Amino acid sequence: MKPSTNRMINRIKSIYVFIRKNGTVTTQDLVEEFGITPRTIQRDLNVLAYNDLVESPSRGKWTTTQKKVKLTS
Repeated sequence: MKPSTNRMINRIKSIYVFIRKNGTVTTQDLVEEFGITPRTIQRDLNVLAYNDLVESPSRGKWTTTQKKVKLTS
């Protein structure tokens, strides 16, 4: 796997864990926490949403779904 792909997967996993730990978060919360652009956050959230791991109950807010996830290192 390319290093850039590995970084992306780790970042997306970290975003998912952050949302799960904090409940509902805003896109801006994620931008501030991870220090990356809103566009990058949105792309990562789209990956998570496509895989039914997060949902947006209202514009700009995100929460995890009930889908069971096994987190490994």
